[in-house]
Amino acid sequence: MNNIVQIGPLAFASDRLLAVLLVLAFLGGLELIGRRTQRDLGGTAMLAVGTGLIAARMAYVATHLDAYSRDWLSVLAMWQGGFTAWAGAAGAAAVLVWKLGAHRSAQLSLALTLILSLAWFTGEQLLEPAPRALPDLPQLTRIDGEVLEPESLEGRPFVVNLWATWCPPCRRELPMLAETAASSQVPILLVNQGEDSAQVAQFLASHGVPPENVLIDAQAALSQQLGDGALPTTLFVNGDGQAVASHLGEISRAALLDEIRQLQEGVR
Repeated sequence: MNNIVQIGPLAFASDRLLAVLLVLAFLGGLELIGRRTQRDLGGTAMLAVGTGLIAARMAYVATHLDAYSRDWLSVLAMWQGGFTAWAGAAGAAAVLVWKLGAHRSAQLSLALTLILSLAWFTGEQLLEPAPRALPDLPQLTRIDGEVLEPESLEGRPFVVNLWATWCPPCRRELPMLAETAASSQVPILLVNQGEDSAQVAQFLASHGVPPENVLIDAQAALSQQLGDGALPTTLFVNGDGQAVASHLGEISRAALLDEIRQLQEGVR
């Protein structure tokens, strides 16, 4: 998918990379403002970033209470993503006002916060990938050897998750994905990449993961067709067969249900 930035062997979701760069720009900008106004803003900068991250996370959780109520510890899994940007900016701005008062450094710092916030909202829109036709699915088989008929998915939205047993984030998210797939009206295909059915079946049995929605792509053909090979990756496909969204890395229940809802409502 074209929202992935490849740096050597590493793959990053472009929106997350943008967020990291903007946080670094905020820290660097406050350092320059501190030098110009002859104030030490290092502690204030770190407090503003920390408060902003917590505020952004809590606002996101508050709007997805149903998903997080099934596993409250997942609130701490911040590496999965799930932040409300405007709440983060407001939290950081509140710290700047509190710590800097009416000093000129506060005015400059708030202006920087506004500029970087606008950069985020603009960049997020620009980086959102355009829908594209999903490549024809390779032959996918269930654990028992039954072949998935691609015709069964025609005209229907569905989700494809690419995973492998050797991939730590895949292993963490798989039980939640399998649980959600069992009751989802939108099919969720858990497509193992590059391993045989016996190996996958043994893994599923030892981890108590039901095999009903697991499929085998022994040649990892789907990863090759998509062109990045990063695992785990979750694709969201609309009824026209277009991949309209993707998530690189471990996905949260909240993000998964959000995207499924948008598929069902035709927003995507």
